[in-house]
Amino acid sequence: MRHTRSVSKWFVAALTLGGLGWGLGLGPAASADAGKARTSKTQTLGTVVTTTAGKVRGEADGTLRSFRGIPYAVPPVGALRWAPPRPATTWTGVREATVPGAPCAQPAGLPVGVPGESEDCLYLNVTAPAESDGKRPVIVWIHGGSLMYGTGDMYGPDRLAAEGAVVVSMNYRLGVMGFLSTPALEEADGLGLEDQQAALRWVRANAASFGGDAGNVTVMGQSGGGYSVCGHLASPLSAGLFDRAVVQSAPCATGGSRTRAEAEAEARRIITAVKCEKNTATCLREVPAADLLKAYGPFNEPRPVSGTKLMPLSPREALRTGRFNRVPVLIGVNHDEERGMVLGQELAPGGAPMKPEAYEPAIRKEFGDRADDVLKRYPLGAFPSAGEALAAVRTDAAWSAPALDTARLLSKWAPTRMYEFSERDTPWFDTYPAPSFDQRAQHMSELAYLFDMDLFQEVKDGQARFRDRMISTWVEFAASGRTDWPRFQEDGGYVQTLASDAWKRADFAKDHAYLFWKNHR
Repeated sequence: MRHTRSVSKWFVAALTLGGLGWGLGLGPAASADAGKARTSKTQTLGTVVTTTAGKVRGEADGTLRSFRGIPYAVPPVGALRWAPPRPATTWTGVREATVPGAPCAQPAGLPVGVPGESEDCLYLNVTAPAESDGKRPVIVWIHGGSLMYGTGDMYGPDRLAAEGAVVVSMNYRLGVMGFLSTPALEEADGLGLEDQQAALRWVRANAASFGGDAGNVTVMGQSGGGYSVCGHLASPLSAGLFDRAVVQSAPCATGGSRTRAEAEAEARRIITAVKCEKNTATCLREVPAADLLKAYGPFNEPRPVSGTKLMPLSPREALRTGRFNRVPVLIGVNHDEERGMVLGQELAPGGAPMKPEAYEPAIRKEFGDRADDVLKRYPLGAFPSAGEALAAVRTDAAWSAPALDTARLLSKWAPTRMYEFSERDTPWFDTYPAPSFDQRAQHMSELAYLFDMDLFQEVKDGQARFRDRMISTWVEFAASGRTDWPRFQEDGGYVQTLASDAWKRADFAKDHAYLFWKNHR
C-alpha cells in the first residue's frame, strides 16, 4: 500500500544546512483501560467512508484501509493565494481517494522534497485498521523538510496502523507560500501552521468515520514537522485540537518562530527580486509560483512570526511561562544528529572528507570567542576524523543541549517523556555512495524505523524486534500518554536510550557535555 516517489539527488548540498485559554488544564488522563479498549469487540469497516464534505472511496488489503488525496481545505489559488485556509467544498456522489494530492510548491533541494509548483495541494491521507471498535488512537503526522520541502505521503504509515493507530498525514503550504511576512499580506506569515490547524479540525470532525477516537488525537512531527508541533503547543489557536504531542529532533527551546523584523527583511528581498514594490499584494498574487520559488531560494528556514494572534509567544517563552497547550509530550533527539549534515558536505559536488587542518578554522568561524573552550572540550585527537569531531560539536551544541532544556521546560507543566534514538547501525540513503564514516543515529534516521520510506535502505532483518518495539512504543503513547520508562522530571530528568542493543536509561547530560554548553551560550 506504499506510494513511491523518486527523491532528489540534490540532498548532498542541502544537508549542509542544517481560542484563548492556552489549554492550562492537562490533556485527558492516561486511561488504565486504554489497552483493553483496543482489544474489545471490533467491526470490519468498508472502503467507502462519509466525511463532513462528502463520501470517499479508498483501498483495502484485508487488514488495512488507505484513503489518499482527501481535500481538507479549498485550494489556495488565485485570489486565495496567501489567504487563510477555508473548509473544503462539499461534493455529491463518491470521491475516489486512491491517489495522493499534489505536493505543495517547493524547490529542488532536500531528499525529502518533491520539486513542483502546485498550489492546489491542501490534501490529506488516512491509513487505518480494517477493523475497529471506534477507540483507535489517532496520530496526525506533520512531515519535516525545514518547512520548505516534503509531502505527507512520502512516509508509509502501514506499520503504525497495523499496531492499532489511525494515521493521518497532510500537505501544508511551505516556504514562500506558507510563511511570507509583509504588511501587504495580512496574517500570511504562519499559513503553513494554519493549514495544519485546519487539518487537525478536519481530524476532530472525521476521525470517528475511519474508526478512530476523535477524542484522542496525537500530533506528531520530526524536524520542521517537530517545530510545527512546538508551534501548536504554543499557539492558543491550536487549543483543543490535540490531546498528546510527539516532538522528534526539534528542540522547541531554540526554534519554532521568528521575529517580525527577521521575517519582513526576508520578504523585502523577495518582493524586490520579483519586482513587486508597487501594488505589492496584487502583484505577488500574479507572479508565477516558479518565480517566487526561485526568488525565495532553496535553503531557507521559514518559521511563523511570534507576537501575533497565531503565536503570541515564541515556543521557548510559552514553555518557560507555562502558557502553552498542556498535554502529555514525548520528546526526543538523535544521538548523532549532525553526522548526516557533515557527510552531506563530503558528498556534495566537489566535496571531500574534511581535512584535519580544517577543523580548528571551522570551529573558530562557528563559535567565535568561545572557540578556545570548544577546542579544548572537543580536541581533534579524541576523534577518528575531523568530520566526526565537527559533527559531535554541532550535535551537542545545536540539538542535544537544547533538547534537554526543552524537556526541562515542558516537565514543569505537563507530563513529559524523553528519549534518545541511539542506534548505531542505521540505514543509509538509498542509491547514494557510502559515507567516509558511519552515519549512526543521524538526523532523520529514526524515521526508517517508524515508517516505510523509499529514501532509505532497508532496515536490517536483525533489527525487526527493535523496530517493532519502537512502533509499539509510539502507538502506546498515542493511546495512553505513557511509555515503558518513567516521566522526565526537572531534577535528574530520565532520558531513555532507544537502540537495538540497549533500551535503558541514558547518561544524557554527561554524554553530550550539557553543563559545558549551558555555560557557553
